[in-house]
Amino acid sequence: MLDRFNRKINYLRISVTDRCNQRCYYCMPDKGVKFIRHEDILSYEEIAEVTEKFVKFGIDKVRLTGGEPLARRGIISLVSMLSNIKGVKELTMTTNGVFLAKYAEDLKKNGLNRINVSLDSVDPYEYKMITNSDTLDEVFKGLQAAVRAGFKTIKLNCVIEKSSDEKSAREVAGFAAQNGFEIRFIRMMNIAKG
Repeated sequence: MLDRFNRKINYLRISVTDRCNQRCYYCMPDKGVKFIRHEDILSYEEIAEVTEKFVKFGIDKVRLTGGEPLARRGIISLVSMLSNIKGVKELTMTTNGVFLAKYAEDLKKNGLNRINVSLDSVDPYEYKMITNSDTLDEVFKGLQAAVRAGFKTIKLNCVIEKSSDEKSAREVAGFAAQNGFEIRFIRMMNIAKG
């Protein structure tokens, strides 16, 4: 499968839910969000069926996202279904890490290859201001659990306003270096402009 620039497409990103247990100010407002009804989202069986069709067109990397994918009930069964599709070489998840301590071992056992954790600050006060949640300790525990579970590649996604030289970004980069994590800086999007 090729895009309009004749580049090979081998990567599929699947948003398994629009729900999230956090309200990061740059991503989701506190109020006024209309969520999709559960009966209107794809079932795990439907997601697996669609993925199988994409694999036939050359997709071999799949990323699970949300919202927060670990907030969707039964997510481990979806990981197992997708990892067992012949032709899927890499299965990744992007998570805020809050529920990771609970699920890391089962995610690894059921075929998840890599974890990306959104982490914009390692300072508890600033983290709470960004996410509207007091869950930084849970994220740290989740990262430790992912290491214990045997994930070789753990990447931190850090949102920046303008530059990776911002104080929070430098602190997250230092935390990543100390713990052997990779880091990726992402420019903040303007949700008002979509």
